[in-house]
Amino acid sequence: MVLSPHLDDAVLSCGALLKDAARTRDITVATIFTEPADPPHTRAGRTFVNQCSSPDANTLFEERKLEDREVLEELGVRYLHLGVEDALFRQRRAVPGHRLLKKLLPELVYRYPTYRFDIALGRVSRGDHALIDTLRARVDDLLQQTNADLLFCPLGIGRHVDHVITRLIGTSFPDRVVYYADFPYSLSFPVDEAFIRKHQLQGAGWDHKLATKESMIRGYTTQADALFPDGTIPAVPEMYYAPMS
Repeated sequence: MVLSPHLDDAVLSCGALLKDAARTRDITVATIFTEPADPPHTRAGRTFVNQCSSPDANTLFEERKLEDREVLEELGVRYLHLGVEDALFRQRRAVPGHRLLKKLLPELVYRYPTYRFDIALGRVSRGDHALIDTLRARVDDLLQQTNADLLFCPLGIGRHVDHVITRLIGTSFPDRVVYYADFPYSLSFPVDEAFIRKHQLQGAGWDHKLATKESMIRGYTTQADALFPDGTIPAVPEMYYAPMS
């Protein structure tokens, strides 16, 4: 089983391995954060939708789920969309006046009101702690249902809070977890060496089937241009980190 924070991360980071392993292994990609909230949205949320050239968030996420289904089905990999709101769209618990506050200044009711100063810093909101517990239980159930012997999770390179949350879930399954380097964040940000040391992880590269990976990534048409604005998708080896035996 591969845990993907968003509707492209598994293929971005693990596409070549998925392509090779799907020939002989039963693989499920479970994507966690697959939904928006109803408008109005924060400035960061609106900017993201505009960058993806979509008219609104609901349309965008329906397009993204369709892209994900098509790419993974082509790979021969099963998919699950777990239906949790993306960090850009997760709201605080409703309080009196919630609707009015959201209308007047949406940033007041969203759990991560900005990208640069909230989501990109990787600081998990206290309001997400119950969500993490729920997701751990959900993943445990899925591992039993699929009889998966390995669980792939992001290493959290780049510190996007949804990636950090997904990594936290992985730490609950130390006997079967393998962490993958978050691509393309790994092109610009360092590996979290403190996490590597704490969990006694050892890295290894994977370079088989890399030539087939670009076409998979291009299948996420709403995301590819924003992620790779110069039009070039580097064919770099995928990196994986597992506990030392």
